[in-house]
Amino acid sequence: MYLVITRSFPPEIGGMQNLMWGLTKSLATLDIVKVFAEYHEKHIDFDEKVNFTIQRIDGPKIIRKYRKSYLVNEYIKENKNISCIIGDHWKSLELIKSEKKKICLIHSKEINHPISSIMNKRVLKVLNNVDFVISNSRFTKKLATNLGVKEDKIIVINPGVDPISKIPNKYFDEAEKLLKHKSKRLITVSRFDKRKNHEKVIMALRNLKEIYPDIIYICIGYGEEEENLKRLVKELKLNKHVLFLKNISNDLKNALVAKSNIFIMPSVIHKNSVEGFGIAFVEAAQYGIPSIGGKDGGASDAIIHEKTGLICDGNNLESIYASINQLLQNDKYKELGKTAKENSQRFHWNKIIEDYKRIL
Repeated sequence: MYLVITRSFPPEIGGMQNLMWGLTKSLATLDIVKVFAEYHEKHIDFDEKVNFTIQRIDGPKIIRKYRKSYLVNEYIKENKNISCIIGDHWKSLELIKSEKKKICLIHSKEINHPISSIMNKRVLKVLNNVDFVISNSRFTKKLATNLGVKEDKIIVINPGVDPISKIPNKYFDEAEKLLKHKSKRLITVSRFDKRKNHEKVIMALRNLKEIYPDIIYICIGYGEEEENLKRLVKELKLNKHVLFLKNISNDLKNALVAKSNIFIMPSVIHKNSVEGFGIAFVEAAQYGIPSIGGKDGGASDAIIHEKTGLICDGNNLESIYASINQLLQNDKYKELGKTAKENSQRFHWNKIIEDYKRIL
C-alpha cells in the first residue's frame, strides 16, 4: 500500500496538482493507494470518481498542517501494510513519524532558501532523512545538492503527462475566431508573474511585428502581473497583437495551443523563485508545438535545444527576439514541432512510472 501526502491535488488546478494526480493514478495501477489532501469546495464530485481513497483535511492553514500530520500518523499506526510514504513537498513529511520508506518530491522554489537559514535547516532535516528525494530536473538536483541535500539520495525523474485526448472541432473553430486569422502565433499558458517573463516577450513583439505584421501573442492565465502586462501592451501599441485570456475551458486552451506555432516561456530567476522543469513545454509538444524556454531553471530537461525547441537567455531581450525569429523564419517551427511531438511520448506516465517502480 502506498500513502500519498499532498498539499496540491485536484480538483484544484495547477502544474503541481496535475503532477500529483498523474503520479497517484499511476501508483493506483500498482497497489492500493490512500491520499491525504487539502480540502476543496468541489472535492466531493471529484473524489467519488477515483479508484483510490482520498481523505480531505480542512480548517485554517496553520491548524490544518498539524491536524493533517496527526491524522496521518494515527493512520500509519493502525495500518501495518503501508510499504511507502510519498510526499509532494518537504513540509508534507516534516511532522510524519514513521520508519516506513519515505520518498519526497522536490521542484526548486520550495527548497531555494539561503544556506544555514532556519528554512534551509528545516528543508535539510527532512530531505536528508528520507529514503529518496525525487528531483523534477537535473537543474533542481544541482540546486538541492548546492543547498546541502545529500546527492546520493537524489534521483531525477521528470514529471509525466497523460496522452492527449481528441479536441472537439467546435473548440478549434472558437480558437480560430479568437486568433483573428493571424498566421504567426505565439502562446504562453502560465501564471502572470515575474518569473514567467511575459514582459520581455511582449517587448520583443514590438520589433517582431515590423517583420511579421500578422503576429499574435496569446497569454492564458492569471496572476499579480496581469495589469502591469496589459499596461505595457497599451504603451507599446500592441493591442491588436496580444490577447489575454483566463477562465476558459481546458478544451479551448488546448485548441489554442494546438493552433499556435510556438509555445514560449523564457523563464528567469526572480528572487528565490525559479522554473524547476516546465511541464507546459511537454504538453505543448504533444500537439506538435515546439517551445522556447529560458536557460535559468530546468527547461532543458523538457526542451532539446535546436531539436524540439530553443533554450534562450530570458534576461536578454535580443536572445528572446532572435529565438522567436529563428523559429518563424521559413516556418522552422514545423520541423522542430514534429520532433517535439515524437519526443513527448517519453514523458507519458506509463513510462515515467517505471522509474518510480525501481525505488518503490
